[in-house]
This record gives sequence, C-alpha cells and structure tokens, in this order.
Amino acid sequence: MPIKNPSREEIGVLLKKSKRIAVVGLSGNPDRTSYMVSEAMQNAGYEIIPVNPTVDEVLGVKAVSSLKEIEGHIDIVNVFRRSEFLPEVAREFAEIDADIFWAQLGVANQEAYDFLKEKGYTVIMDRCIKVEHALTK
Repeated sequence: MPIKNPSREEIGVLLKKSKRIAVVGLSGNPDRTSYMVSEAMQNAGYEIIPVNPTVDEVLGVKAVSSLKEIEGHIDIVNVFRRSEFLPEVAREFAEIDADIFWAQLGVANQEAYDFLKEKGYTVIMDRCIKVEHALTK
C-alpha cells in the first residue's frame, strides 16, 4: 500500500492529545535538526525522551539506548534515523506501548510503513513534527 499520512487536521488532533515524545536518534549537538526540533517541541510543552545509545543526556533529560528502556506510555515515537533503519525501529516500536510512529521530513520506508499499518498503528512519514505542530496550533 502506498504511504499515506493522516490529514493535517488529523495530525493536529493527534498532536493536541499527545504529551510524551520519544525521539530516536536525538543528537546532543545543538546544530543538528533533531536537537532543534526536539527543543522546540519541549518548549511547546511536550515531554521529550532522548533515545540514543551514544549520548548520556540531551535537553536536560537522561537518554536511553532503546525504546524498550522507556517506562510508561509513549504517545509519539519521532524518528531521526536514515530511511533504511526504519524497519528495525518499527519492529522495536511494535514491542512497546506507543501510539504513533513518526518519521521526520525526508525519512520514509515502505517496508516499515506496511509492517506498522498491518498492525493497526498510526504512521506518519516524511513530515516534520515541528512544522506540523506550528501549522495545527
């Protein structure tokens, strides 16, 4: 099935009801897009959980090395990894208590999309969460 994102209105509803965002590939470098986008979302009131085995802490929050280390419910898993890594992240996503799989702008993978949609998950690919949040306020 072709990759089809929810409508902008649906994305707005999803963002309004979400609180916790796990960010896979969140860099500790303030010049990186993942850092800037996550900082903006944190400043907008979301709880950001860095998922990156190569950093200890980002944006004042202790990082975890995998999604499985996060305690409690996750509303959105926002992925800043290259497209070829999405199937691996999607499989881990399916093993935790999370609602929305979100791949950042420029990131999409048909295999990961099909895998998650077949399991009934909400999937957003090739969209910037910061841009969508700004457009749906």
